[in-house]
This record gives sequence, structure tokens and C-alpha cells, in this order.
Amino acid sequence: MSTAFLAKWNEEVIDRNYEQWRHDHNSVTEDWATFFQGFELGFERYKKRETCQESSLSSRALGVDGRVENLINAYRTLGHSIARLDPLNAHPREKSPLEISAFGFEKQDLKTIVSSPSFRLGEKMTLESLVNVLRSIYCGTSSIEFMHIQDAAVRTWVRDLVEKNDTTTQSTTHYRILRTLHKAELFEKFLHTTYVGSKRFSIEGGESLMVALSEILRRSPEQKIKEIVLGMAHRGRLNVLANFLKKPFAIIFNEFSDEYRPEIGDASGDVKYHLGYHTRRDDDPEHPVEIYLAANPSHLEAVNPVVMGKARARQRILDDTQSRRSVLPLLIHGDGALIGQGIVAECLNLSQLEGYRVGGTIHLVVNNQIGFTTLPADARSTNHCTDILKFIEAPVFHVNGDDPISVCRMARYALAFRQEFGRDVALNIVCYRRYGHNEGDEPSYTQPNLYKIIKEHPRVSEVFLKEAFTLGTITDEEVRESSERTTKHLQQAFEQMKRGLVASGYEKNATFVGSTAVYQPPYNFDPVKTAISNDQLRKLVQGLTTIPENFRVLPKIKKNIIEYRQKLLKNGGPYDWAFGETLAFGSLLVEGTPVRLSGQDSRRGTFSQRHSVFYDEVTRERYIPLLHLDPEQEKFCVYNSPLSEASVLGFDYGYSMDFPKMLCLWEAQFGDFSNGAQVIIDQFIASSETKWLRPSSLVMLLPHGYEGMGPEHSSGRLERFLQLCAQENMQVCNLTTPAQYFHLLRRQMKRSFRKPLIIMTPKKLLRLKQAVSRVEDFTQGSFQEILLGPRPLESETITRLIFCSGKVYYDLLEYQQSQADQDHVLLIRVEQIYPFHQKLMEELVTPYLKNNPILVWCQEEPENMGAYEFMKKRLEALFHKKMIYAGREASSSTAVGALALHHIEQARLVSKAFSILTESTL
Repeated sequence: MSTAFLAKWNEEVIDRNYEQWRHDHNSVTEDWATFFQGFELGFERYKKRETCQESSLSSRALGVDGRVENLINAYRTLGHSIARLDPLNAHPREKSPLEISAFGFEKQDLKTIVSSPSFRLGEKMTLESLVNVLRSIYCGTSSIEFMHIQDAAVRTWVRDLVEKNDTTTQSTTHYRILRTLHKAELFEKFLHTTYVGSKRFSIEGGESLMVALSEILRRSPEQKIKEIVLGMAHRGRLNVLANFLKKPFAIIFNEFSDEYRPEIGDASGDVKYHLGYHTRRDDDPEHPVEIYLAANPSHLEAVNPVVMGKARARQRILDDTQSRRSVLPLLIHGDGALIGQGIVAECLNLSQLEGYRVGGTIHLVVNNQIGFTTLPADARSTNHCTDILKFIEAPVFHVNGDDPISVCRMARYALAFRQEFGRDVALNIVCYRRYGHNEGDEPSYTQPNLYKIIKEHPRVSEVFLKEAFTLGTITDEEVRESSERTTKHLQQAFEQMKRGLVASGYEKNATFVGSTAVYQPPYNFDPVKTAISNDQLRKLVQGLTTIPENFRVLPKIKKNIIEYRQKLLKNGGPYDWAFGETLAFGSLLVEGTPVRLSGQDSRRGTFSQRHSVFYDEVTRERYIPLLHLDPEQEKFCVYNSPLSEASVLGFDYGYSMDFPKMLCLWEAQFGDFSNGAQVIIDQFIASSETKWLRPSSLVMLLPHGYEGMGPEHSSGRLERFLQLCAQENMQVCNLTTPAQYFHLLRRQMKRSFRKPLIIMTPKKLLRLKQAVSRVEDFTQGSFQEILLGPRPLESETITRLIFCSGKVYYDLLEYQQSQADQDHVLLIRVEQIYPFHQKLMEELVTPYLKNNPILVWCQEEPENMGAYEFMKKRLEALFHKKMIYAGREASSSTAVGALALHHIEQARLVSKAFSILTESTL
């Protein structure tokens, strides 16, 4: 009788099936058989604390079939540990854990006919043949780890894939491999001899990477892949650009010139091994493949989430949001970076999450077995650098880089797995680094023995040709023709470069032909129409407050959100911060702009203010009002992200670049936490347009404000963003009203240019009665970079101007209104700190300068933080007058931890803003 595995998990069923299996392995289902095989294998390992003789006797007591199953599963589990993966060490381990004696067999058993239902459909063969086949599959120059996969169907699929007789590698494949290796090796040789001493981070020793890439590209059309989004660090990048993306050699050679000056306007550009590129490979004319190489800095692995975000955006553009198989994210790692960089684990965790799935990523590891000067023994605590992928149960294909035939086969397997299951997979190409970290580095200083071996080791093509000649799949004439063809191509390109790119037929600004650069108009302060009509607002509120009859919304949500917003519509306001945001999202959606918001707790909001998703109190079924505003509206996507800043911000940044028509927002749980993603902010968001001409319209929402919540829940580190501001690279705002937030979000999507937008979002202001807007604030006007506080009747009465930004304005306003003698003070709110609207500031403030007023900058942050230093020099230069500071003293910590002390400091700085006369009175 067939019993489904785990369906009736009890002792009687287990015992009955176990007895059946012991007598006849074919009498139970494959799931049960696999379970008992694993059980006995584990049991045998447990018993190895006894003597080897006792273990062997116990194994023999299992019977031949049981011992065969244990042997097979041991190879599947441990074969990789003794495989010949290192091209610099051809000698296997002296003592193998897979000797037949460990499984109760002796030499005289080698001629015994055996079989297993789990191996090649029960094909019969001698034990000796079985061992040889298992060794060739799992212990040769390639191996695989997959037994950690818990899904039996996935595990079985992988098992059958690698254990089948694969005869697809033929002579035509061998010639393609030869051409790929020649192109890679001769390109590096040409650069090495032509540009002596220039940094190029060569791929030499790991040329089989190009074989893997070539095979993936060749198989992409049959696997229904239309696009590849590629990310990698600097090692081998020039080779990938030249031979995989087909960036013209002449342009690459030109970038090595001392006179190289790309015409990129005010942008700074970047070194040649950081640049991005886009190409269309039409090797199969009926099924061309687009390839996008992401530009990235030297910060290893930081590009990973960016590539994933770009891939998801490309999938949306191709309307492939279900299977996600048409766009392939492909990441090339170094072994040290893969295991050493925390962002790798963060990205792996994203791989199967609803808001971040990309249908699986292929991880190609160029395993040089060394970092800069660091060997694996000093760099990791794991056997393989790929062990980190096991926590998401990704299969890992290991292969010796000196066996490009196996590299080709394993690349094919990895691609097939990704397309079959939509999951991550790794191909670990174990190779070496022929030279130092860069061409100016001498590796023998720190690794003399290793580099003595490498110096004498033949190149990959030589090792490959020795085997190919033996097989008779390649001739001497083919080798000579291939080498001469590539050398001639390189020489011709070099001559073109020397004649001049334009003279050789390239465009004037050939540097950016095929690049991922995007030119856009310069930044400007031109007003943008962002107001909506009364009818639009009414329709939005009705849609936002209409819930299906059978949806059991929580009573508190019904009262505090739905009924409250209906009341606001009836009364014309006042609208709070969260409702202003919702109106901005909703109005954009019905106008054809999709919205994506992700971050920790973003659905509800950190401060329980947003509630963009309602939950049925019985079934927890979700209802999202922003998806039900209009039949023709665009899609609203909101996701609670994992507890990660770097990977999620990088993902959303990548998404925003490749899908610019979407309002893409990332929200920090508290603004303080954004520094967990500082590499993404520094190396991508702040500088990508300047370095790579890659604009982004990403919005960062950073809750910021001093309310006594301590050092880690007060500051969004405004000063760090301002320090990065230059060349109109991004917008930094600290707002005070819901309407300003509404207009700013809408302005972000209605301009002709794209810039990242950093918003210090509030906490206290979310529910502050003064921080509200009326209906006319949304149906009239637009975003204002600078706002004046309550204006006096006569400008001549003003003797003090207090400049501020954000929440402190309301503290200042409350103090001013509570005092009888403060009519001579004018509060000025800087809503957009950068780019600073100097002309508007001058127009608004000049009328109040008649009495030579005192100028004060007031802020909550310590003096060495916040916007003070940034604004001080700008305001002093504008008004030719010294700016006085009122705020907290400089501090190494952002805020005090005690609430009582916070209140004392806050009251003091507000009072001083109205009373301080000179800097010395602080």
C-alpha cells in the first residue's frame, strides 16, 4: 500500500514502511526510500564513534541494497569535499571519507551487481562501475552540493540532472570554448604588453568565467530569456566589456590613453573598470538578448541589490511579473567578497520575498583563492566561499577553472535550474589569479610559494587543448586560425584608436556610445503644477474610505481612519500628514504614475500613521484602498521590507533607475537607521549621475525630529546628506506641512529631470494639531522651497529673523505666540535646503532688512550636525551679515538619552533663538 510521506506521521507507519524497505527497496515510494537512506546514513555516522571494524560489521548487516544507498548518498553529500577542484593542486585528499570499507564493502565485492531506484532509474552495474561513475560525477573536476535542499522535488530534479549521461559536449562546443579562451587570453596579453603598468585588474587565471558567460548567453534564447542584468566588481570587467558586451576594442584602448578626456559636461566620470554598458547581442537573430552591465564602485558586492532592483524593473517593463523568467540577474563575485560582505547575505534573504523576488539570481564566483593578499584560511570559517548560499537552499555547482568543458556544462545546469524553479543558484569556478591584485602589485611579497606554482602553471587554453587534442576535437590549424584572427582584430582596433576614433568612424563622443549614460536637463526652480481639483480630491477620498461590505475592518481602523477621513472631506479638513501623503499617492495613481513604497513596517507606518493596508479581523485578508480608486489607475505597491537597510535601499535605487515613470520610495524605520546603507548613499545615490550619468528619482523618507527618544531615534543625519550635496545632485528637504509634502511628492514625478529626493519626515508632526493643511492647500498653489511664518503688518517692525527647518518651527511658533513682546520676530522656514533657492530667499527676506535685524539660525540638532554649517555660509554670503547660532552644543552623540534633559535643552535653545544677541552670549 502506498503511503504519502509525512501524511500519517506515527511510529506504526514508520516501522511498517521501514520493514518493507529493508526487504525490498522498491516496495515503498521514493520519498520513503530517500528518508530511510538518509536515516541509515546518519545512523552510521553516529555509530562511527565505535571502531571502524564495528561500523563495517554494522554496515554489512544492512544488506547490499542498504549499503549501496548509503554509499550513493554519501557521494551526493560529501563528494565535493574530495573533488579535484583546485587547478593548482591536482592531488586529492590522502584519506577519503568515501572508501568502500566505510560502507561495509570489501574488495571482493567490487564485481557484485548492484542498483538503486534513486540512481539512473535502477540501472544495474557492478559496484566498481558504480563507484567510478559516482567519482566522475561528484569527485572529478566538477561537483555539486544539493543535499541541503529540503524540497524533495527540487532535490530530485537536481540529482537527476547531474547524474544523467550528458553527451551534449561535442567538437563544435570545443571550438567555441577555444575561441572564447583565445579572445580572453589574447585581450589580456595585448593590454599587458601595450599598456605596461596600467591597472586593468586582469582576469588571467580565471578565463573560464568567459566560457560560463558565453554558454549562458548561447542558451538564453531557448530558455526564453530576453534580457540579462549583470553586476560585477572590477576584476575581469574590461574583458567582460570587450568580449561579452562587445564594447569596441578601440574605445577601450582609448580609455588607457593619457590624453583621454570624455566629453561628459560637468560630470566627473569614473575609471574604465567601473563603467556600465548596454548592448544587444543578436547571435541568434530571431531571439536577440539585451545585456545591461551596471556601473558600480570599488565597494565589492554593493552593486548586488542594485542589479536585483534593475532586473525587477526590467521584468515589469516586459510585463513579466509572475514567473519573472524573461530577465536574468547575473552577479559575478570574487570568493573573498562573497563570503566577507554582509550585503551578500542581505540580498540572498531578499531572493524569495514578495516585494523583491526577481525569479532567482545566478551567482558566478571567480574563486581566485585569494583576496588582496589574504588566503582563504584567513578569510573565512567555512569550507567553501559559497557555503553562505546554503541558507536559502541554493544548489552550488563547483568546477575546476582549468576544465572549461565542465565549466560550460555546469553553466548550462545552473541556468536550467534558475529557469525551472525561479531560485538562486551558484557556479563556483575555482581558479587562481596570475598576477597581483592589480598590475602594480607584487604578489610574491606575501605569497612566494603560491606564486612560484602559478608562474610555472600552464594557461587555461593550454590545459584545455591538451585534452582536446587527445579527444581529436580540435586541430592545430584551428588553433592557429583562432589565435591569428583574434590578434588581427586587436591590432586593427589599436590602429583605429591611434588614428582617432572619429577618423575611424566612431561618433564624436564615442566614450558613451553603448553606455548606460542618460543626459538630462539641468536642475531648475521653475514652478510645477501639482494642485488637484476639488472634484479630484473628493473622488480620491471617497475611494480611500469605501470598503467592501463583506470586509470586516477593525473597529479602531474604521473609526480613526475611514470615518475620520470622511469627516475631513465633509468639513474641508484639516488634513494631517499621513492623509496628505495618501492624497499624493492616490492622485499620481489615477493620473497614470505607479507608486512603490518599501521599508520596515511601511504598510502600517512606524508610528501607526499610514495604514495603507487594511486587514480583515477574522481572516487577515488584505484590502488596499489605493488600489481601488479608478478602473484605469496605475498600480500601488507597498511592502514591509526585511530588517535591512543596505540591500533594500540598493534594490529600490536600482528599480528607480530602470523604471523612471514610477514614484519609488524607500522608508527608514527611523531616519537614524539609514546609515546602515551609507555605502549605497555615498557611492550610488549621491554620486551616480556625476560618475556615470545615471540619474535616479528615488525618494528616501527618513523620520527625523528631536522628541526625547534618545540618540538612535532622533536624527536622520541631515548633515551627512548636505555634506554630499553639490552640482544639484540631489534634493534635501525638511518639511513642515502635509500640503508641502503632497506637492513635493507630485513635483518629483512631473519634472523634466530626475534627482534623488531626501525628505526628513516627521514623527511628532504626524499628529500635531498645528501641522495640518486645509483643502485649499491641495487644490491651489505648489511646493514652496521657503515659507515665512506669521507676517507682521509692517516690515519695518522686524528686528530679528529666525531661520529654521522642520519641526523646530512649531516650537518656535508656540514660544512666539505665548509671549507678548515677540512681534518684532519673523520666522523663516527653509523647506528645501538643497538645492538652495537663493533668489527666492533674497526676494522674501530683503523687505525685512531695513532695520538691520539680527539673523539667527535655530535648530534642534547639535551644532556640528543638522543644517547650520551648510546654511550659515550661504545666508551670510547672501545677506553680508553674521549668522548667530541657537541650538544644542556640539556633540559626538546625536541626542541625549533622558527625556527630562531633552526638554530642558529644547526649551533653552528655543528661548535663546529669541533672546541671543551675539555669539558670545551662548
